[in-house]
Amino acid sequence: MTRTKQNIETDFFRQLDRFTFSVRKRVSTVYAGNRPSTRSGHGIDTIGFREYDLNDSLKDIDWKAYARTEKLYVRQFEEEKTLTTHILLDASKSMDYPEKGTSKFEYAAMLAAGYAYMVTKYNDRFAISTFAQEIDIHKPSRGRKNLLRAIDRLTELELSGSTSIGEAVIKYSREIKSRSLVILISDFLQEPDAIETAVSRLSDHDLILIQVLDPTEKVLPIQGNSKLIDLETGEEVRTYVSEKFKERYLKKLDDHSARIKKACMKTGAEFYTFTTDTPIFDAFYYTIRRRRR
Repeated sequence: MTRTKQNIETDFFRQLDRFTFSVRKRVSTVYAGNRPSTRSGHGIDTIGFREYDLNDSLKDIDWKAYARTEKLYVRQFEEEKTLTTHILLDASKSMDYPEKGTSKFEYAAMLAAGYAYMVTKYNDRFAISTFAQEIDIHKPSRGRKNLLRAIDRLTELELSGSTSIGEAVIKYSREIKSRSLVILISDFLQEPDAIETAVSRLSDHDLILIQVLDPTEKVLPIQGNSKLIDLETGEEVRTYVSEKFKERYLKKLDDHSARIKKACMKTGAEFYTFTTDTPIFDAFYYTIRRRRR
């Protein structure tokens, strides 16, 4: 059964207010290290002094330096870069699971909305784009109105098709104009080669991958003669689920996740896995706490 409306809760937003600075601090250092610029006046860190000239404002003069040297100097600061956050959200049919309760897509959409909410605290630009076989690209914009429009769009979204993460990232990467924070949210139940290619293509950015799974996908709580359905293709497979079958399945799932994690470690990206029974605030707390280290 296809959902007519996605249930995306936002009550947890207020709990995220305490974490905005931590996320901002991490991303700011990425920007400053990439392409520093200098200016007199306000900024992040003092990186030196230069002699005053007629184009400088008198308020920028360092009078303590003048007292020591009897020459006019102004401080030089590293200029803070504008943060842009790009959130890519898997909207393929495999995310429309299970039929009852919180689906993988609904949980993933709440993660996407939560990160966007934190970005709005600094009035920075963000975009939430969805992908399956094709990608629906949205341009980065600022403000709470942009966030509310994005949530409304996700609420009305009908999930369909299979996932083409490689093609989606190729197309989207052309839209990223400067080094950014990129958050990729999916169940990542695709060919690992495509995921590795996506990670490599986005490796110049501050990259976070978040895998969202249903609890049943982690334990496979079925036994005996069973009918398995591929949500993306509709293909049915009848098989006998034995304990040996479960062991092989869980081993393959663990190996798949380990391969993604290894690709992320090579490029300095972060990789997290959450099941939809994890309280949404706990998922944020874990990722943000890790980024403070």
